[in-house]
Amino acid sequence: MTNGLLLWVDDEIELLKAHIIFLEKKGYEVVTVSNGADAIDQFRTQTFDLVLLDEQMPGLSGLETLQKLKEIQPATPIVMVTKSEEEDIMNQAIGSKIADYLIKPVNPSQILLTLKKNIHRKEIVTEVTQSGYQQEYQQLAMQISDCRTFNDWAEVYKRLVKWELELSSTDSNMTEMLTMQKEDANNGFAKYIAKHYLDWVAPTNGKGKTDNSRPLMSPDIFKKQVFPTIDEGNKVFLIVVDNLRFDQWRILSEELAELYDIDEKLYMTIIPTATQYARNAIFSGLMPAQIAKMYPELWVDEDEEEGKNLNEGPLIQTQIDRFRRHDKFSYHKINNSSGAEKFMQQLKNLEQNDLNVLVVNFIDMLSHARTEMKMIRELASDESAYRSLTLSWFRHSVLADVFRELSRSNYKIILTTDHGSIRTVKPVKIIGDRNTNTNLRYKLGKNLNYNPKEVFVIKDPRQAQLPVPNLSTTYVFATGNDFFAYPNNYNYYVSYYKDTFQHGGISIEEMVVPLITLTPKKR
Repeated sequence: MTNGLLLWVDDEIELLKAHIIFLEKKGYEVVTVSNGADAIDQFRTQTFDLVLLDEQMPGLSGLETLQKLKEIQPATPIVMVTKSEEEDIMNQAIGSKIADYLIKPVNPSQILLTLKKNIHRKEIVTEVTQSGYQQEYQQLAMQISDCRTFNDWAEVYKRLVKWELELSSTDSNMTEMLTMQKEDANNGFAKYIAKHYLDWVAPTNGKGKTDNSRPLMSPDIFKKQVFPTIDEGNKVFLIVVDNLRFDQWRILSEELAELYDIDEKLYMTIIPTATQYARNAIFSGLMPAQIAKMYPELWVDEDEEEGKNLNEGPLIQTQIDRFRRHDKFSYHKINNSSGAEKFMQQLKNLEQNDLNVLVVNFIDMLSHARTEMKMIRELASDESAYRSLTLSWFRHSVLADVFRELSRSNYKIILTTDHGSIRTVKPVKIIGDRNTNTNLRYKLGKNLNYNPKEVFVIKDPRQAQLPVPNLSTTYVFATGNDFFAYPNNYNYYVSYYKDTFQHGGISIEEMVVPLITLTPKKR
């Protein structure tokens, strides 16, 4: 079996016999021609894995031949080989999308390296990535079992995402192994939340003071991140992308790295990991029960038909007022293309503000559309495809335009989200009355019937600073990749919602989310 079929084009091909013999011994089949016209004829009759093309030849030049070859087989990598080091020639070759550029005299090792980069890259990357994950598997398993603090879990999650991104970019057969390790991590994380969460969010801890051991959480974002950044003399642009997971952020970060210096943190959302609770907590700086008590006109209960996030601007104002600040701010939300265009038209006029807040709902809309629409589910069939669709949207979205525009400004940009999401797999039965909410990852209501071993339960919502619509209201949360299903029409319900992206419950993907500071690079 050959390692690849090569075409070598050089008017002095007889001088390269030693190189050709070397390549043949390495398992390559080499076809040689001495001019561009013959190279074009060969291209019309055979499919090559790579072309080595001399830049200086009589008749058709290397650059002219390159153009003709690209018209016939656009995907075939072409390596330019030349004596010239003129910048103009290099630019023309690179602009014609050559795979590599070698300066004569070339040695066999150089040629072998370019072949590995352009023909065997995928296999080599897969092999090295798999080997790396295998070596780290046991260490990562021990790290998961040793997690005691939020920072421990954040570091574990970063490593899991790193390997998920690397393995998904290869033809690896180890993704199932990683999936199992993520499940182990989520099992441990759910126990961690069950042990500590109520202590973190309880109004007092028994000594009359709040728990100082809690991680940075949703109500802390303005107090500990936004306001201090303003106080340092910066104008701040806060961008909240609804339902942005950390792995999705990592993909988007590659698009922003050329424009910004990136300071990456993770924080923990409150539960339920749903927009109504988590985003309102960010903007108000309060837990949901506090919002309902202090600003009842700005809080909407689960059973009310009114939109749950229509008061975000006023909630920001309440927080500014409570801290006796005088920051001038604006609030904007983008739900569709017309809203995006309108926002871009007024972007320049926002420079006078101390703080501008932008909410972008697309990823959350995508997540819900994937559940409801078969076509979207096909397009985002798995985690990798879901990330790819997110990246494709971003590249062509108004948000990318916003980032490009802001990179030319003096803003400090804080990019975050209200919660993430998880791909649900395992149904968990629950029974509730007709007033029970419809979310698949959390339920609240009276007389809920469930298996307490399968869920996380808050029987007294006041302990978690959650609203209490009725005296007997209980909050029940799915953990890991579980989702709630009713016994009625159970099989239909399960088949419809299995393998969908949901949020509201307890998992690393939903609760450990990005908090990013972007500083425009000085040019």
